[in-house]
Amino acid sequence: MRRVYVNEEWCLGCHLCEYNCAFANSGESSMVKALKDKKIYPRIQVEEGDKINFAVSCRHCTDPLCIKSCISGALTKDENGVVTIDHNKCVGCLTCILVCPYGTVVRDGEGAVNKCELCLKNSCGSPACVKGCPNRAIVYEER
Repeated sequence: MRRVYVNEEWCLGCHLCEYNCAFANSGESSMVKALKDKKIYPRIQVEEGDKINFAVSCRHCTDPLCIKSCISGALTKDENGVVTIDHNKCVGCLTCILVCPYGTVVRDGEGAVNKCELCLKNSCGSPACVKGCPNRAIVYEER
Protein backbone atom coordinates (compact mmCIF):
# COMPACT_ATOMS: atom_id res chain seq x y z
CA MET A 1 0.00 0.00 0.00
CA ARG A 2 1.20 3.49 -0.81
CA ARG A 3 1.66 5.73 2.23
CA VAL A 4 2.98 9.16 3.12
CA TYR A 5 6.58 9.04 4.31
CA VAL A 6 8.85 11.83 5.51
CA ASN A 7 12.55 12.23 4.88
CA GLU A 8 13.40 14.05 8.11
CA GLU A 9 16.79 15.23 6.89
CA TRP A 10 15.07 17.26 4.15
CA CYS A 11 12.24 18.76 6.22
CA LEU A 12 12.62 22.52 6.64
CA GLY A 13 9.91 22.83 9.28
CA CYS A 14 8.07 25.36 7.09
CA HIS A 15 4.60 23.95 7.89
CA LEU A 16 3.48 24.32 4.24
CA CYS A 17 2.28 20.71 4.34
CA GLU A 18 -0.14 21.68 7.13
CA TYR A 19 -1.54 24.61 5.16
CA ASN A 20 -1.88 22.59 1.96
CA CYS A 21 -3.62 19.82 3.88
CA ALA A 22 -6.04 22.20 5.59
CA PHE A 23 -6.85 23.89 2.28
CA ALA A 24 -7.31 20.61 0.38
CA ASN A 25 -9.77 19.37 2.98
CA SER A 26 -11.63 22.67 3.46
CA GLY A 27 -13.98 22.32 0.49
CA GLU A 28 -13.13 25.88 -0.59
CA SER A 29 -11.83 26.81 -4.03
CA SER A 30 -9.64 29.62 -2.74
CA MET A 31 -6.84 29.17 -0.21
CA VAL A 32 -7.43 32.71 1.04
CA LYS A 33 -11.12 32.00 1.77
CA ALA A 34 -10.26 28.68 3.35
CA LEU A 35 -7.44 29.77 5.65
CA LYS A 36 -7.20 33.54 6.14
CA ASP A 37 -7.89 34.60 9.72
CA LYS A 38 -9.02 31.08 10.65
CA LYS A 39 -7.57 28.41 12.89
CA ILE A 40 -6.49 25.55 10.66
CA TYR A 41 -7.03 21.87 11.40
CA PRO A 42 -4.51 19.99 9.25
CA ARG A 43 -4.41 16.21 9.18
CA ILE A 44 -0.61 16.28 9.18
CA GLN A 45 1.47 17.89 11.94
CA VAL A 46 5.02 19.19 11.81
CA GLU A 47 7.07 18.42 14.89
CA GLU A 48 10.04 20.72 15.40
CA GLY A 49 13.21 19.80 17.22
CA ASP A 50 16.56 21.44 17.83
CA LYS A 51 18.25 19.86 14.84
CA ILE A 52 15.53 17.95 13.06
CA ASN A 53 11.96 18.61 11.93
CA PHE A 54 9.49 16.09 10.61
CA ALA A 55 5.88 15.82 9.56
CA VAL A 56 3.66 13.21 11.19
CA SER A 57 0.58 11.73 9.52
CA CYS A 58 -1.49 8.58 9.81
CA ARG A 59 0.43 5.38 9.15
CA HIS A 60 -2.69 3.42 8.15
CA CYS A 61 -1.61 0.60 10.43
CA THR A 62 -2.11 -3.04 9.51
CA ASP A 63 -4.00 -3.62 12.77
CA PRO A 64 -5.19 -0.11 13.79
CA LEU A 65 -5.89 0.49 17.47
CA CYS A 66 -8.00 3.52 16.56
CA ILE A 67 -10.53 1.31 14.78
CA LYS A 68 -10.63 -1.17 17.65
CA SER A 69 -11.28 1.62 20.14
CA CYS A 70 -13.95 3.48 18.16
CA ILE A 71 -17.20 3.01 20.05
CA SER A 72 -19.40 4.36 17.25
CA GLY A 73 -17.88 2.53 14.28
CA ALA A 74 -16.85 5.83 12.67
CA LEU A 75 -13.36 4.56 11.90
CA THR A 76 -13.02 1.84 9.30
CA LYS A 77 -10.44 0.44 6.93
CA ASP A 78 -11.29 0.39 3.23
CA GLU A 79 -10.38 -2.31 0.71
CA ASN A 80 -7.10 -0.52 -0.07
CA GLY A 81 -6.00 -0.44 3.58
CA VAL A 82 -6.75 3.25 4.13
CA VAL A 83 -8.17 4.07 7.58
CA THR A 84 -11.08 6.48 7.09
CA ILE A 85 -13.55 8.39 9.27
CA ASP A 86 -17.28 8.68 8.79
CA HIS A 87 -17.84 12.09 10.38
CA ASN A 88 -21.57 11.46 10.63
CA LYS A 89 -20.91 8.56 13.01
CA CYS A 90 -18.18 10.17 15.14
CA VAL A 91 -19.50 11.02 18.62
CA GLY A 92 -16.38 12.89 19.70
CA CYS A 93 -15.38 10.54 22.52
CA LEU A 94 -11.71 11.05 21.51
CA THR A 95 -10.71 7.50 22.45
CA CYS A 96 -8.98 7.08 19.09
CA ILE A 97 -6.75 10.06 19.92
CA LEU A 98 -5.72 8.41 23.17
CA VAL A 99 -4.85 5.04 21.63
CA CYS A 100 -3.05 6.12 18.45
CA PRO A 101 0.62 5.27 19.08
CA TYR A 102 1.75 7.92 16.59
CA GLY A 103 -0.45 10.81 17.73
CA THR A 104 -1.91 11.26 14.27
CA VAL A 105 -5.61 11.40 15.10
CA VAL A 106 -6.51 15.02 15.94
CA ARG A 107 -9.57 17.11 16.84
CA ASP A 108 -11.32 18.77 13.92
CA GLY A 109 -12.57 21.95 15.59
CA GLU A 110 -16.20 20.82 15.51
CA GLY A 111 -16.16 18.25 18.32
CA ALA A 112 -15.15 15.26 16.22
CA VAL A 113 -11.80 13.88 15.08
CA ASN A 114 -9.80 13.95 11.89
CA LYS A 115 -6.85 12.11 10.43
CA CYS A 116 -5.06 11.76 7.14
CA GLU A 117 -7.07 9.89 4.54
CA LEU A 118 -4.47 10.39 1.80
CA CYS A 119 -6.71 13.03 0.15
CA LEU A 120 -8.90 10.26 -1.28
CA LYS A 121 -12.12 12.07 -0.32
CA ASN A 122 -11.22 15.41 -1.88
CA SER A 123 -10.34 16.43 -5.42
CA CYS A 124 -6.55 16.39 -5.04
CA GLY A 125 -5.99 12.90 -6.35
CA SER A 126 -2.88 12.47 -4.25
CA PRO A 127 -1.92 13.86 -0.84
CA ALA A 128 -1.82 17.67 -0.84
CA CYS A 129 0.99 17.67 1.70
CA VAL A 130 3.21 15.87 -0.81
CA LYS A 131 2.33 18.26 -3.64
CA GLY A 132 2.94 21.30 -1.44
CA CYS A 133 6.27 20.32 0.11
CA PRO A 134 8.88 22.69 -1.36
CA ASN A 135 11.81 20.46 -0.47
CA ARG A 136 10.22 17.11 -1.42
CA ALA A 137 10.68 15.91 2.13
CA ILE A 138 7.23 14.28 2.04
CA VAL A 139 6.67 11.46 -0.44
CA TYR A 140 3.76 9.20 -1.32
CA GLU A 141 5.08 5.76 -2.20
CA GLU A 142 5.08 2.08 -1.46
CA ARG A 143 7.94 0.76 0.62
